[in-house]
Amino acid sequence: MVQNILNSAGAGPLSVNLTNAAQNSVEYFKSCEYRMRQTVDALRSGKKKDARTLLTAAEVYEYDVWSALKYVNNTPLINQTMAFTYNLINLTSNALAMTRAYDVYGENPKTWQRPVSERDGFWEKTDAKFGSDSGSDQFGIPDLRPDVTVCKGPCPHQTIQEAVDAAPSSGKRFVILIKAGIYDESVRVPLVKKNMVFLGEGMGKTIITGAKTVGPPGISTYNTATVGVKGDGFMASNLTIQNTAGPQAAQAVAFLSDGDQTFVENCEFLGNQDTLYAHSLRQYYKNCRIVGNVDFIFGNSATVLDNCTILIKPRQITPEAGETNCVTAHGRIDPVQSSGLVFHNCLISGTPEFLQLYHSNPAVHKSFLGRPWKEFSRTVFINCIIDDLIMPDGWSPWIGDQGLATCYYGEFNSTGLGANIPKRVSWSNQVPPEHVSMYSVANFIQGQEWLPNKLSGISGPPKV
Repeated sequence: MVQNILNSAGAGPLSVNLTNAAQNSVEYFKSCEYRMRQTVDALRSGKKKDARTLLTAAEVYEYDVWSALKYVNNTPLINQTMAFTYNLINLTSNALAMTRAYDVYGENPKTWQRPVSERDGFWEKTDAKFGSDSGSDQFGIPDLRPDVTVCKGPCPHQTIQEAVDAAPSSGKRFVILIKAGIYDESVRVPLVKKNMVFLGEGMGKTIITGAKTVGPPGISTYNTATVGVKGDGFMASNLTIQNTAGPQAAQAVAFLSDGDQTFVENCEFLGNQDTLYAHSLRQYYKNCRIVGNVDFIFGNSATVLDNCTILIKPRQITPEAGETNCVTAHGRIDPVQSSGLVFHNCLISGTPEFLQLYHSNPAVHKSFLGRPWKEFSRTVFINCIIDDLIMPDGWSPWIGDQGLATCYYGEFNSTGLGANIPKRVSWSNQVPPEHVSMYSVANFIQGQEWLPNKLSGISGPPKV
């Protein structure tokens, strides 16, 4: 059906948008089918947590199709495709609910209960060995020998995309050393390129830059990423990825991850609106620096950000006039999805330029930890330092009361001048100490099964 929409697209700006929506939808459905097949394999192997992650992603892709077509719905064929996709979303949601019940309550369906979440006072059991710590001391990208080198001088590859294209599709780990320099290109790591590794020579030294933004015909948020990754097992360290579209632009992504078991360490992401798009599946960011202003960490993934520096920057062309900023916008559409954004031991502050603006007139510079992009948005801050630029309310509505009764926004042991817990909005929460372990790296994203362990020397076998 989507291919028929693509084939029927004509010419003109509206048709360019239609073509882009259809092309994206074709890719979303391919990813959905792939994750569904993986789900079957995971269940056969008894990997229930993996199955939940994969089904969550499948539902994300189906929703992406429906959402993409919603904005170009001008023919009966598109309307029929949206109705078909809506039915798929409901079927996948049912399958995910049953898989979650199987994991939580056991094999006997008579013991299963309706889907409930933390907002309802329900907490899944966690293994006591996980504890409440993020586990950051354990995990790190090991020393790896490059397979190829990219540089601006005499090297086998002059661009990063050339090196990605040259990598095998066997699933064997492939390490690309990116020498210091500025690489102005759009980089795409496709689904078939698993276990790709980008090694830079330092933040601010190895810089991948782009400037795509939503606005011109045929460009969606998903397409604006300077670096976009679909392949599983991606790792990156010691580089900067930026989108320089500017504060006057709309959505403009620096880094998009759409692969399972993504690990990024010692990297910097620079942008304005929508800097880091943690789209789906499991992701882990350690010792990173993320800069933006509007919803600049967003998506519907299960992502842990550990010991990261999160900085708000000036947003408007005339920034002294004031603005409203949000750090996060999580996109969970279903209470049984295993997704959420979890921050461990992070600093939430502003760039020197923004802090100067804020302290000159705090009343007009309003910043929040997040807002519920979708009905079941889930975002948690654990042991984080929150500077005074964050409003006492802590959290902001999206539109009206959307998601306010169903989202889960939690904090545990927040410190700093912005950790004004008594004044937080009534629809936010303090995570009970006995349940903090639910958001550990080991429990929330099963990190002990796939993250490289620098203490034991285990670098994690590549997934093929």
